[in-house]
Amino acid sequence: MEGSTAFHEKQYLGYSKYSNLRRIILALFFFVSYYFSEPNHRSADVLFYMGIATLVLSALLMYVLHLETTMQNGCLIFVGLWTARKVKIDLSVIQSVELISYTKYYVRRPVYNLHRKGRIHFYTRGKDALLLTDKDGLEYVVGTQRPEEFFESVKIELEKDVR
Repeated sequence: MEGSTAFHEKQYLGYSKYSNLRRIILALFFFVSYYFSEPNHRSADVLFYMGIATLVLSALLMYVLHLETTMQNGCLIFVGLWTARKVKIDLSVIQSVELISYTKYYVRRPVYNLHRKGRIHFYTRGKDALLLTDKDGLEYVVGTQRPEEFFESVKIELEKDVR
């Protein structure tokens, strides 16, 4: 099936539960501060509006695409947030793939094409990731919400290259 898409996933910024939790706690701080401030005072009104703005921002981030992962024609294609460049990884140079836990920490920030310690990271949310190692030893860590499906799609694509 030349030209078909074997895997496609979109990851949005607003669905990261820890980022949402931080924004909700911040909004609660604004609302509690508003409640205990002097009535009819301008700074109290600012606190109230900041709480509302934080909640609105949190809702709007549900529609902001951070990372789009597509596997098509033997390549992994990553399209990032707004002005980030498209990254294309040819699967014919991938030597191994394994399913890993992204990190042991609970609070993780979304990253796109982050080069760190010999690895290139693509991650928005979720606890699982794929570790792809190419023939030169460079590692790609790709976060996903559907790890088993993504892993199987990559394995099938790698087996096609071997034949």
